[in-house]
Amino acid sequence: MPRTIGNPLSWLAAGALGAGREASVAADAMGSHATTPPVARVLTQADINTALQRGLADFAALRSDVLVLIAIYPIIGITLALLAFHTAQLPMLFPLAAGFTLLGPIVASGLYEMSRQREAGVESGWEGAFGVLRARVIGPVLVLGSYLLALFVAWMFAAKFIYDITLGPLPPVSATGFLTDVLTTGPGWAMIVLGMGTGLIFAAVVLAMSLVSFPMLIDRRAGLPVAVMTSVAVTRKNPKIVATWGLIVATTMTLGMLPAFLGLVIALPVLGHATWHLYRAAVPQDT
Repeated sequence: MPRTIGNPLSWLAAGALGAGREASVAADAMGSHATTPPVARVLTQADINTALQRGLADFAALRSDVLVLIAIYPIIGITLALLAFHTAQLPMLFPLAAGFTLLGPIVASGLYEMSRQREAGVESGWEGAFGVLRARVIGPVLVLGSYLLALFVAWMFAAKFIYDITLGPLPPVSATGFLTDVLTTGPGWAMIVLGMGTGLIFAAVVLAMSLVSFPMLIDRRAGLPVAVMTSVAVTRKNPKIVATWGLIVATTMTLGMLPAFLGLVIALPVLGHATWHLYRAAVPQDT
């Protein structure tokens, strides 16, 4: 029977039905039949080295730097440009840059998907990152991402409070004056110590809950609670190795930010791909 041109109402109904199915799949993916996390493996420094090597190989093969340039770098540039024209927001510049690492797992979700596809033998380039938008994945990833976003906002409020009780609450007169106050006065050093200590706590929480949870949600139907529990279990079983990985990430991201954030074009994709391979080393595939 030949197809006929439907009326607009039928198109809308079909579209709504399809969207409803996708929303149902996304909502259903929040949970899973499993109630306990898989047994985490013991990690070694060799696992980190291997993950970095494979992450670099993925970066070279998939050209994920293009993804960073197109989707991420403009956002960073616009944000910094806005801050540059508002001296009152100058004290928030470093907390904002440091807080970017808290959102790293969200940004890297597409990179995990690219590594997953390459591992499975699927031929694709940077456009493969959009596979993370499939219904089974996007729901739990967005919810977990919202938790990290909430922690980022809390960090920014904490940083503002620390500035207010040390060098503030008045805004700095100039960038030079602010830098001088930070490095040559007691309140300035108090702000540095308090800020670094508080930031370390936020970073540790994010690392523990997201190290393998995002890759796990992309890899299998684990459910959000099980994915987060697995990430925490990996951290508890390998505290020194996870701390070492966190230090590598923090150092690499910091170095990548120094030359006008240009280094992130390489640092972020390599770390993202490497995180996928560290997840593979930490969580057995047959569980």
